[in-house]
Amino acid sequence: MEQQLLGSMTRAGAIHKVEGAQQIIPSMNEPGVNAFIGDAYANPEGSRMCSGFFELKAGEPLVYEYTYDEMKFVVTGQFRLTDLSTGERLVADAGSILFFPKGTNVKFETDDYALGFFTGDRDFSA
Repeated sequence: MEQQLLGSMTRAGAIHKVEGAQQIIPSMNEPGVNAFIGDAYANPEGSRMCSGFFELKAGEPLVYEYTYDEMKFVVTGQFRLTDLSTGERLVADAGSILFFPKGTNVKFETDDYALGFFTGDRDFSA
């Protein structure tokens, strides 16, 4: 498993601290979609855990299928979500916590801007 880092890390014994990751979130390179995602820290010390930021700006929706389990905390803004398997919709405002089980096919939309912090059970090198 490869460890990956976005931002800078410092350590105090076994404690790891990452700073600055939300300032350099890379584009998802989806045509017409203003979506950005970056692992702030993935697979530390061989762990299957990853965490990072997902940013969406107004524009075309992002359709995404999860290949791993993920939880997301909405930091700011609002995501409009559609479960593409059922057609059910919900709105997630700042402070909401979301869970996406492996296999979820979701459409993300926002009227303006939304930023989420995620953590997942994913081997970055898989």
